[in-house]
Amino acid sequence: MDKIIEIKNLVRDYTSSGFLRKKKESIRAVNDLSLDIYRGEVFGLLGPNGAGKTTTIKILTTLLAPTSGEVRVLGYRPFGEEKKIRPYINFIYGGERNLYWRVSARDNLSYFSDLYKIDHRQKKKRIEELLDMVGLTDRADEKVENYSKGMKQRLQIARGLVNDPEILFLDEPSIGLDPLGAKDLRDIIKKLSKNGKTIVLTTHYMYEADELCNRIAIVNKGSVVALDSPDNLKKVNIDLSVIEISIVNNVRLDFSSFIDHAHIHYIKQDYSENLLILRIQTNNPSIALNDLMPFLKGTIIVNIETKKASLEDVYVNYVRE
Repeated sequence: MDKIIEIKNLVRDYTSSGFLRKKKESIRAVNDLSLDIYRGEVFGLLGPNGAGKTTTIKILTTLLAPTSGEVRVLGYRPFGEEKKIRPYINFIYGGERNLYWRVSARDNLSYFSDLYKIDHRQKKKRIEELLDMVGLTDRADEKVENYSKGMKQRLQIARGLVNDPEILFLDEPSIGLDPLGAKDLRDIIKKLSKNGKTIVLTTHYMYEADELCNRIAIVNKGSVVALDSPDNLKKVNIDLSVIEISIVNNVRLDFSSFIDHAHIHYIKQDYSENLLILRIQTNNPSIALNDLMPFLKGTIIVNIETKKASLEDVYVNYVRE
């Protein structure tokens, strides 16, 4: 397969000043990170806040110099040969940045096309195609300030495609979108992938990564801790199970005594209508459930179910302290 991005032993340090600049401290955001991304795949970078995802993306998009290591994007170094890379990539942030709200969608796309010095005739044709692709043709001449959040994010996708990039970087593209808006965005990403675009995606939504990505790198403390397809990551963690217990929500539970439990990795509490939903990660459901039941004495349990680990469970297993 054709490698379109190559990263080997990437390191990026930041230097921060202490109180009154008397002391400087070095912070390592990316720590010996190595991975390859292949042409045409949707590649996910997952990790907690501060894991080094955005720093890595900034290096790949020529916005930040690495401290050390080797990086190639389309065969070129993003620091030193950035002019050979920039015409062939684009970068889309989540949220509503990088658009001009007081002009129309069409004018936004025209402006960003001019930044890439796209021929006038080609620009006009391309804008119409992009507006149609993201479903904004009927409202293309309205001011962006009148758009919903989902419409603005679809326009962001169109903006990121004005130069017909070979690689599209998406940094949490669905953040803040309602379920319908997020689904529309995922459908657009699938269409782009089908048309051969290479897409590098960061997200905190595991179902989104599971649905979209061919491969995923889980990053923690600046390093890759797991890298494979979503299905293979779940297969590798075949010994990981999840017990889901539904309890009538009239109690508060403190699970701090289970922190060092040999067979319970993690307990998550969610609330759904009048129920407390416990999700317990374990490598031995029988022992875990046996030890938990005395603790749950006096609660009203309406359902207990053991499930296979989801991508979210696998992710938590890799990044938990």
